[in-house]
Amino acid sequence: MRALITGGAGFIGTHLSRRLLAEGLEVAVLDAFTPQVHGDNRDLAPDLRGAVRLVRGDIRDEAALRRALAGVEAVVHLAAETGTGQSMYEVARYSEVNLQGTAQLMDLLVNDPDRRVRHLVVASSRAVYGEGRYRCPLDGVVFPPARSRVALALGRFEPACPVCGLPLDRLPTTEDTPPAPTSFYGLTKLVQEKMGLLFGGTLGISTHALRYQNVFGPGQSLQNPYTGILAIFSGLARSGETLRIFEDGLESRDFVHVRDVVEATWRALNTEAPEPVALNVGSGVATTVAEVAEGIVRHLGSRSRIQVTGEFRIGDIRHNTADLTRVREQLGFTPTTAFQEDLEAFLDWAAEERPATGGYARSLEELRSRRLMNV
Repeated sequence: MRALITGGAGFIGTHLSRRLLAEGLEVAVLDAFTPQVHGDNRDLAPDLRGAVRLVRGDIRDEAALRRALAGVEAVVHLAAETGTGQSMYEVARYSEVNLQGTAQLMDLLVNDPDRRVRHLVVASSRAVYGEGRYRCPLDGVVFPPARSRVALALGRFEPACPVCGLPLDRLPTTEDTPPAPTSFYGLTKLVQEKMGLLFGGTLGISTHALRYQNVFGPGQSLQNPYTGILAIFSGLARSGETLRIFEDGLESRDFVHVRDVVEATWRALNTEAPEPVALNVGSGVATTVAEVAEGIVRHLGSRSRIQVTGEFRIGDIRHNTADLTRVREQLGFTPTTAFQEDLEAFLDWAAEERPATGGYARSLEELRSRRLMNV
């Protein structure tokens, strides 16, 4: 099989390229090497140079995308802008890359008379859900809307029942949870996956939209201030800076190792989907941000102070845990992630890399200046 990975020089794409090559596939990569993600690097990882067919270009560039698609039978569409907070003030750029880029891919698939693509995997996100799925003691399973600025300013961080206002118990989020993105990034990922499922079904292509949770692991960009709290906090802890935690530190995330994301993606490429389908890919385990910060400081022996600030960002969700029943049934996927062990391995890797310099502080100031973060 010949496979194309859009955005394939990035974090997930690099790991996936290695897996596909090891499985005997011919791999093509399309990547624009944007500075925010790649820093000064403008090439593939050394072990991939010459092993994959590299097309340098933007997902919106029809000519580059056409070259990348030549002769391929499978497409993994990873190319996207990924910052939740940044998406709220760089709206046009996120729309152009995530929406127009995906539209360009679908346009070429539809109009190629010699189309050979039989498998399509679209990288979606848990961000499509918004706050997700909860249980109310009176009203049963409910899906609370985005938390209001007023509630957050009063320190009411937990979502309340949208029917009666009572406190809620969080539940793992299933794929049939009604989508309700709280950020523009989440909205673009929802439209991306819908485009893939729509056109994949129309063209008779086996199509999976994989809703990745919070992916981490070695090779993650440490320079990108929107890459996730593990990379951000590890850099701050290495330099002894204060780790400032939003809200009360009890917000939780489903951290999934890139190893498991690659495994699920490989299985999707090798599974015929009778109908286009969206599936969660995560660990199924909730970890609080406070636990993450404490684990990082402890493992690195850092002098950093952990400060719970009560600050909040518009567009953030409170909790996130994936229900993995459907992906287990349809792909036979079970995560291997042992978060504490994998976190320590990630930190050992990060300790050998160049830490970020000031980007995170600048990103927060950009949010504050636009009233997207409390001031």
